[in-house]
Amino acid sequence: MALASNSISTAEEERFRIFETSYETVDDLKKVIKARVEVIKCVIDLTKLSNYAKKDVAVAVYWAIETIVASTTQLCHLIIDEVWFNAEEEDYRKLKEILNTPKDLVEVLEKILIDPTNKMPPLIDGSTETTVEINSLKGKSVFLFISGLPISSDDNSILKPFLDKTGKEDQYRIIWIPFVKQWTEDLKKKFKTLGSKMLNVAMDYSLPISTHRYINQKWNFKFNEPLIVAFNQQGKVECKNAIHMIRVCGVEAFPFTRAREETLLMEKGLIGVTATHVVSQTENWIKENYIFLYGGQDNEWIQNFTKSAKILVDDPMIKEKGISIESVPIEDDNILKRFWNKIKNLFTSRAQRETKMDSVKLHIEKLISYKKKKKEWAVLSQGSSIIVISGKTMLKVLVEFGSWKQSLKEKDFQSAFIEYHNKVFVPDDQICHHMKIPYNTAKIPETMECSHCHRIMDTYISFKCCHKDGASWA
Repeated sequence: MALASNSISTAEEERFRIFETSYETVDDLKKVIKARVEVIKCVIDLTKLSNYAKKDVAVAVYWAIETIVASTTQLCHLIIDEVWFNAEEEDYRKLKEILNTPKDLVEVLEKILIDPTNKMPPLIDGSTETTVEINSLKGKSVFLFISGLPISSDDNSILKPFLDKTGKEDQYRIIWIPFVKQWTEDLKKKFKTLGSKMLNVAMDYSLPISTHRYINQKWNFKFNEPLIVAFNQQGKVECKNAIHMIRVCGVEAFPFTRAREETLLMEKGLIGVTATHVVSQTENWIKENYIFLYGGQDNEWIQNFTKSAKILVDDPMIKEKGISIESVPIEDDNILKRFWNKIKNLFTSRAQRETKMDSVKLHIEKLISYKKKKKEWAVLSQGSSIIVISGKTMLKVLVEFGSWKQSLKEKDFQSAFIEYHNKVFVPDDQICHHMKIPYNTAKIPETMECSHCHRIMDTYISFKCCHKDGASWA
């Protein structure tokens, strides 16, 4: 399409700048008109005198007339601008109303895609390069894929399975709205290649101004961050941005509804959806084993944890009671980076749906706090449940296993572990907990509970710039 993503926001800002300027101009015009009236009064008074200077009066009359003409022209422009502005505001209001209370998918898509001033059809079937009627999508579920070009290699790799999956499902369709700063032959080629797997808005088609505004203000679109809005058959938004769940779970989260997200978390838990890439067997271990997942910047600490965990696992009492425990250290920087990206995207996915804190968000908040303070961290889980998250205390419990293993004769492993963990809690683990919430992608809760002490956390506002697009918020 012709308009670039950065020109959308710039155009919108320019529109409101113009109207702000218009209101300032109205004030200036009032002053000019008032001065003009005073001049006319003076001219009338002067003509009543017998010895007035005709030449000076003629000059004053000339400029009064000149001012009237100029003011009238300016007023006409202001009236036209105001009418244009009011029409755009009304169009935007109708779009919000339809999206807030949808009744039909086709009606929603027509309002989003069709510009009444543009006679050409907006949709093209990328595989055949033929036009597609929006009515043909009636009864379907639609993913509105909005992105800049080019798309990063990381996002390309996760989008391919999504495109393949949707292509096999007759019930679903993808509509791609690409935003490009400037079309080049290379970008046109990439557009045709990727666009061949879905419906797309034609390169030379411009969307309504109200749609540009909604995409920016309500869906918080950023040029370097793909946006996938999931609509059901009635036109209701099931997911404001499915890209986050795709980054976490891939097509396993399809069709990216809230119910599907909850099912995956119930079946796999936090570790199951964010750490299966660390060790391939993790997904199987989750079903019946305890898992220690741990990492940090201190390699010696990680090695000590691995050694201490092995001693616990090999202990005769643990084997005798049939307790299965696996250790999963994250030592590779790339694997660790992917883990934190999944943690970030999982939090954002949940935060965009609601502001209420749940156990998943609280666990993420605690993990992020260790990362923020560059502390060593460890998670003990079983099945889909997180048993405990800490750092030095967790290692201390493992090292001192001999001091509490006798309690296993009367208690299960989880109860015995938690009891001793609480007993030997290391003050250094009582770090200030932090949670940065990306303002443009999530609903901001009025309050947030600390995952450690359950007090209401203090709220601060901070601003950050990393001098590049797409800087991480964590």
